Amino acid sequence: MTTFDAPTLVGMRRVESVTPSPDATWLAVAVQRLDHENRSKYVTDLWRVPLGGGEPTPLTRGKWNDRAPAFRSDGALLFLSNRPTGAKDDDGHDKRSQVFAFLVTGGEPVCLTDEPLGVAAFQTAVHADVMCVQVPLLPEVPYAEQRKAVKERGENGPTALTYDEMPVRFWDHWLPPQVDHLVTYVDGARARDLTPNAGPEMRRSDWRLSPDGRVVAFHGTHTSDDRLANQTAELIDVGTGERRELLSADRTWIGNPVFSPDGARIAMSRHTRRDGEFGAPTLIVVDAASGVETEVEISMDEGLAPVAWSPDGRRIVLSGPLATHRPVFTVDVASGELARITAVTAGGTHLGVAICGDGIVGVRSSVVQPPEVFQCALSPGAEPTVLTNLSGFEGAGFAKVENHTVVSTDGASVQYRVVRPAQSSGPLPCIMAIHGGPIADWGDIWHWRWNSLVLAAAGFVVALPNPRGSVGFGQEFIEGIWNNSWGGQCYEDLMAVADALCERDDVDASRVVAMGGSFGGYMTNWIGTQTDRFRCLVTHASIFDMTAFHGVTDMPAWWAFSFGVAPYADRKAFDRYSPVAHVENWKSPTLVIHGDRDYRVPIGESLSLFEALKVHDVDARLLVFPDENHWILRPKNVEAWYANVLDFIGTHTG
Repeated sequence: MTTFDAPTLVGMRRVESVTPSPDATWLAVAVQRLDHENRSKYVTDLWRVPLGGGEPTPLTRGKWNDRAPAFRSDGALLFLSNRPTGAKDDDGHDKRSQVFAFLVTGGEPVCLTDEPLGVAAFQTAVHADVMCVQVPLLPEVPYAEQRKAVKERGENGPTALTYDEMPVRFWDHWLPPQVDHLVTYVDGARARDLTPNAGPEMRRSDWRLSPDGRVVAFHGTHTSDDRLANQTAELIDVGTGERRELLSADRTWIGNPVFSPDGARIAMSRHTRRDGEFGAPTLIVVDAASGVETEVEISMDEGLAPVAWSPDGRRIVLSGPLATHRPVFTVDVASGELARITAVTAGGTHLGVAICGDGIVGVRSSVVQPPEVFQCALSPGAEPTVLTNLSGFEGAGFAKVENHTVVSTDGASVQYRVVRPAQSSGPLPCIMAIHGGPIADWGDIWHWRWNSLVLAAAGFVVALPNPRGSVGFGQEFIEGIWNNSWGGQCYEDLMAVADALCERDDVDASRVVAMGGSFGGYMTNWIGTQTDRFRCLVTHASIFDMTAFHGVTDMPAWWAFSFGVAPYADRKAFDRYSPVAHVENWKSPTLVIHGDRDYRVPIGESLSLFEALKVHDVDARLLVFPDENHWILRPKNVEAWYANVLDFIGTHTG
């Protein structure tokens, strides 16, 4: 059909983040590129994108990862890099990152930090020479001995890890003994550890340095009575290290802190857990001096996250899902009036949004457009302008995209998108891809992993349904997946979409495939036990046995909360929609895929599924990636994933 395939996808440059210069004349952009020497990894470079016209130009190029650009108050461009620092004990520098700077006077990058275990993240003050860095440190080990201690443990041990409470793993790694600290640099010199007694509260914390560099808004993580995370809101004085609590509530997550331009107020998201519902986050504004909070009423029943303030401090810039798109909004703090900034006609997804002069910049993508730098006025209905083609993508003229809805069994409208070959003759095989989450969506966004254009270019009609639990269609629609209802209305929604697909003239109803990953993999498994209408199934990183999964996932308390019951209290209720209980009904040929380093859905689920399918004489194949996690990320593995999926589906659809 076309030459757009997995190797082409893997070889494209990937825009990661955008940072405007203080004078709003150019943008520093982090861009990943494939290391073409052996096609085994990605390297991140920095690019300069002018705003007054002109072509983007690379600022860095080489074997080092240069990422996370930010500007200092004097205009110097700072960034994280694993390049050599010049320090005497810099062995292993490529395994850690430090902060480097392109000074306004020019020349090669200068190293600004030499943290023993590297820098995880950093922020700069807008109006002062203050920088705050997030650094991992081993507890009870002197600062000067940190690097030596880690090296000795790595070479000689001990490797033992001890824990007193869950969680003990996160996505693809065991939680390490190192704990993150917040450290300040003032006038270029290391000044103060703001969290000298840091403990577990620093894990998965959220923080922001004020524009004047005087305080840090910090959200520490603590364990609640439901064994899930609580987050408090605190202010830490940069000069003294004094900490002051702003907000604290049980079963409450507080995050996304964003200071107003004058630093007097902080916009935040707050999400309070209640039994029996997922609930929507709210937007609050907290007075930094008094701690008085105000909830900003927004006329949407799904939460929008704050990303910035307008330059005049009257409006908060927000981002959030809306009917598969992710527009940019503003809300008037005084009146609560909500305005959509990016035009309805623009569609797409807008991420990494930042104020630039009197407008905004960020990263825009869609199903048919890879992530690129965009600029937009900060006024309702403005059309975003894409400034770059750093990806090198030549366009998706080989594919057509359609938006549809279908009425489900309970009368609700279910949206789905169809991506199909632009030129086709006769009915084609169809792939219905089910998204993960479950509280997520198939948005109008470019996917590097589950890219529908690769499948369409191979000759398939691809359907991207948003069944119950999907975001962007109202809070009630989200709640439809809550309280252990995974195999309920969500399944009915998917079958309604499948019915609609089979009625299309360009779809061969006898050659329809279902596939999905994570929650989508679970739904594929549930489909396998409920119907044999699909020619074959592809299930990636999927849940097969609910109770077995609960005991080994990295976040068991979350699953008990979302299901409304733990397996120890009522195993029958917990396993209500467990595919393992109905595996004897499974008939469809199935490709089972998993990464061995996946701790969110450990590989035991796929091994159990594969064994069960073989016992029941199902045509099944197992594809394992020993060096991957919940996602397949290594370039050659991505190519192998697509090759195996297309081979399996092609074999069974002819």
